[in-house]
Order: sequence, then structure tokens, then C-alpha cells
Amino acid sequence: MRSWPLHFPTNERNGGMIRKARLLTASLAMLGFSPLAAAQSYTTLSGEELFQRFCAACHGTAGQGDGPVAGSLAVLVPDLTLIYRRYGNQFPAAQIRETIDGRSFVIAHGTRYMPVWGYEFWVDEGADNVAEEEVKLIVDRLVGYLRSIQVTMDPSRPEP
Repeated sequence: MRSWPLHFPTNERNGGMIRKARLLTASLAMLGFSPLAAAQSYTTLSGEELFQRFCAACHGTAGQGDGPVAGSLAVLVPDLTLIYRRYGNQFPAAQIRETIDGRSFVIAHGTRYMPVWGYEFWVDEGADNVAEEEVKLIVDRLVGYLRSIQVTMDPSRPEP
């Protein structure tokens, strides 16, 4: 078992990021979303199950940015049901996939608030070439689930 690699630099300018990271970890644990990875393969879970397990604490069970931990974060947690609208009635699957995976992002100034799930899943799945393929499957399932919860401008689909 391993814990999230929460990388928050310690300097006077970070405004208590270490404290916030500890609060997030403790809040997740109290809510049953343990930051410790279970010794199981996540490839058996559906996109919705993965979302509920890894994303709902911040993004909410319906993906609307209202998870129980969202209020304690220094950033506004986005409503993931509105991705389609925010991108001009398109679903940018490749961009969403990269955001979830997180390993290709370079943050020059500041920190990334969302865990680097690609790394976490890769380690949990065995940290080898097979694990890399399993990460792609897991992230693809999450992307598919996010696509399925989009509020579209289709008049036949009611607004939330």
C-alpha cells in the first residue's frame, strides 16, 4: 500500500498548502475514500465505480463539483457534467484523458490540486509495461463515464 504523492512545496508563499493537503487526506479517510490504495486491480471496475471511488470526494457523486471535500480546497472544483458545453459542444476526450492521467503536465509555478492518477494507477497495478496498458484502460473508462454524464444542449434532454 502507498499513499498519494502530495507534492506541496514548503515556503512562505504557499499559504498553508501542507496544512490543506493534510486536511484533504484526513477528510478523504473519514469519508471512506482512503488515500491508501487497495491491493486489487482497478481494471475490474466500471467507469462509474472508478469515478465514485476516486473522484466523487471532490467532484461529487453526480460530478457537479459539490463533493464533501470540495469546500475545503483552495480552488473551485469544476462541474464535470458541463465539459461538453465549456468546449463549444464538443467533448475533448484526449484532453480529459491527459488531465486525469496527469503525468504529462508540467506546472512551472504552483501545484497541481488533483492527484496524478496515471502515476497512482500505474504503481497500484504493478509499475510495469502491463500496468501502463491497464492505466490506459482505467483512464479510458473514466473518460467514457464523464462523456456519459454530460449535459448537452439537446432540447430532448432536460436540464439538471
